[in-house]
Amino acid sequence: MVLQPHRLGDVMKLLKSYIRVFAMLGRDLRVAAVLLVANLVVAGLQFLDPLLFGQVIQLLSRSDTMTPLAVWGQAVGLLTVWAAVGVIGIGANILVALHSERLAHRNRLRAMHRFFGHVLGLPSSFHGQTQSGRLMKVMLSGADCMFGIWLSFFREAEATFVSLLVLLPLTLFLNWRLALVLIVLVALFAVMALLVIRRTEAGQQRAQGYQGRLAGTAQDALANVAVVQSFTRLNAELRLFDDIVRQVITHQFPVLNWWAVVNVMTRGSSTIAVITIVGIGAWLHAQGQASVGEIVSFMGLATMLIGRLDSAMNFVTRLFMDGPNVAEFFSVLDTTSTVPEKPNAIELPHGAGSVRFEDVRFGYPRAPVVLDGVTFSAEPGRTIALVGRTGAGKSTAMAMLQRLWDPDGGRILIDGFDIRDVTIDSLRQRIGVVFQESMLLNRSIRDNLLVGRPDATDAELEQACRLAEAHDFITRQPQGYDTLVGERGATLSGGQRQRLAIARALLKDPPILILDEATSALDAATEARVTRALKALMLGRTTFIIAHRLSTVRDADEILVFEAGQIVERGTFDALVRQHGIFTELVESQLSSALVPV
Repeated sequence: MVLQPHRLGDVMKLLKSYIRVFAMLGRDLRVAAVLLVANLVVAGLQFLDPLLFGQVIQLLSRSDTMTPLAVWGQAVGLLTVWAAVGVIGIGANILVALHSERLAHRNRLRAMHRFFGHVLGLPSSFHGQTQSGRLMKVMLSGADCMFGIWLSFFREAEATFVSLLVLLPLTLFLNWRLALVLIVLVALFAVMALLVIRRTEAGQQRAQGYQGRLAGTAQDALANVAVVQSFTRLNAELRLFDDIVRQVITHQFPVLNWWAVVNVMTRGSSTIAVITIVGIGAWLHAQGQASVGEIVSFMGLATMLIGRLDSAMNFVTRLFMDGPNVAEFFSVLDTTSTVPEKPNAIELPHGAGSVRFEDVRFGYPRAPVVLDGVTFSAEPGRTIALVGRTGAGKSTAMAMLQRLWDPDGGRILIDGFDIRDVTIDSLRQRIGVVFQESMLLNRSIRDNLLVGRPDATDAELEQACRLAEAHDFITRQPQGYDTLVGERGATLSGGQRQRLAIARALLKDPPILILDEATSALDAATEARVTRALKALMLGRTTFIIAHRLSTVRDADEILVFEAGQIVERGTFDALVRQHGIFTELVESQLSSALVPV
């Protein structure tokens, strides 16, 4: 069978993936080496079983030409060796079974930990283009596939390959004629299985791709269940889900059909091999070229090797069927950050929180320029508001301050340090963010508050909540601070969620604060309470307010008006209104909208 060039390339990619799978064992390589030795012992001892059995049969076949005492002596010797082989084999099998399970479980969890940490560290550019449901599926499927590969290899497949590649050729020294028959039978079985693998590889890849879409579609609908229900999308989402299910079945079932054929043929191969060995062995025996014991030994070897080959083919099948999952796992793991941290990055020292943008230019990949020569300074403790029409560049500027993106030109300084020269963790530790959507984890109130500062005391926690006007409603919850908030804080009102977000930022106590439309989704009464909490949060911090509702920036020390990626106006609220420029147009537009009768 000649592999086409593209097929050969696919096989090489698959091989490289599995080299990485075993390289991930890392600290367990010593355990893997011990298991290798144990598997060599297991394979060798199992190979001895049919040979010893053949020797016993050979002894019995010529017992009528020997004295009873001689027969008994040789039989005892053979049985003693056989018993020793059995005991040692049991011990080696226990070692292999016990430690292969532990090795596989440990490294599955390590692989998940590595994947999870890597994905959490990837920037917004990655997460904005990748469904979280797909990432969960890739992590779980990839880790599960590697678990199965490690377990089956060290528990069974390794001994199988030793038997096929090392021990099978040694049978040539036992009886080369019968050995050739056995090798031909094994080779035919292997070729048959490889043909099936070739026929099913592409179909399996397509099936795995649709299974990834299935997970992403389900997660997307579940994460937005309110939209699905409000817009009566239930049947439409079910139809979409069913369409993908049908695609999975369409591509998966032909693969399963082929492997069902292999399974049936495998079960019949053992019988065919034994019959072939007996038939040819009988003919060789009649020619005086094979003894009864050798024929019996080769019958046992044939049965064992076909069984072993079945195990080997199952392992190879697993490699090809799991290949797309493993490749996708490594594809995500190989994704590099668009904001890489320098090898010699330093910790950003604790400072007053001055910020400076110097001629910052930026454009998203395959998109027009978003920021074009933005320059401004924010002195410690001052409040800077960023206003402008949607898409003007306000949120992008603040995303770059947190190093969610890096500038294409220019630089951003905090307390005189270029943020590209400091560690990302130390940078983001100095910045607190209150989003328009509070983004709470499905954990307790206490756990959500401690996100930015896990070592905070109960007294510090309560103080932050009092300043954020959150303590009273928290204590009215069923379990107080230990009450679960539900997914995305679903059990709390919008105002309650936002006050928890403010308390979370207060507890973190950063010198720099970003308020991203922090009150735009609230009603007037709730906004008043949240605004009071925000004033407590802003006190003494360098604060940036991103706002469309211009009434919320009246007290800002400076307002920056963005238009087409540039700062076109700057000044206080009153000064900008008197300029009768873009800011004035924005204010008048909002006032006229507010006066429209309902």
